[in-house]
Amino acid sequence: MLRIEIKEGENIERALKRYKRKHRNVKVMQNLRENQFFTKPSVKRRRQIQKASYIQGLRDAEDI
Repeated sequence: MLRIEIKEGENIERALKRYKRKHRNVKVMQNLRENQFFTKPSVKRRRQIQKASYIQGLRDAEDI
């Protein structure tokens, strides 16, 4: 459960912005979507390797 303490004289928009940032950093929605269906460990590993190779390709292209 996320709690946001509203400080003295702080407007509600600023507090909402802090809440949204915390919510995004905790990855609540991402975990809910991820756990909606079962994914085999081999598929998780494959996705992780694909992601790593993609990022490495971007870094290699940046160096050239």
